Amino acid sequence: MRKFTNEEFYESSTKKYGLHVKALHWNSKSSQQIRFKTLLEMIDEEIGSLSIADAGCGFGDLYLFMREKPHSYIGLDSMRKMCEEARIRTRCEILHVNILTDELPQADYYICSGAMNILSRFDTHLFIRRCLQHSKKGFIFNILEGENKSMVYNYFKPKEIKELAETLGVTCKIVTGYMQRDMSVGFYK
Repeated sequence: MRKFTNEEFYESSTKKYGLHVKALHWNSKSSQQIRFKTLLEMIDEEIGSLSIADAGCGFGDLYLFMREKPHSYIGLDSMRKMCEEARIRTRCEILHVNILTDELPQADYYICSGAMNILSRFDTHLFIRRCLQHSKKGFIFNILEGENKSMVYNYFKPKEIKELAETLGVTCKIVTGYMQRDMSVGFYK
């Protein structure tokens, strides 16, 4: 059982850090960018020809990090303050939605960096299923790697992720070793 909701978790950090990468619970901008680089390398197509939905977009940092911009980009986040800031920073369409319950747009790929790190197991599986359902080609995400013993963070073993991919009938690629206790996953249709 988690101690707080997603909203409480991020509201408290934005009060403490403002509209800074630390408000998203990244150690630094460089650690955030290592994750972004790894996720984008898992897309084996020209980004410029694709539509991308950034699930849990925060302040739109993934879009700003992309050297090659996608054909179309849409950010999705459950935190109104983050959506407002992402709209200003990216000048893209940013939707204030709950990935677990709200209507979602279609995109070639859904990408998620860090947004599932405090969800329950059930909600993580639902988040993955919904993003995959609304993608045409796949869902690329990172998640914490390890034993799930934390009362705050959500950890998975690669074996669990592979079993989930098999259940969902998708091809799975897992990348580790770029950062301690982190793995990037590609679920491809």
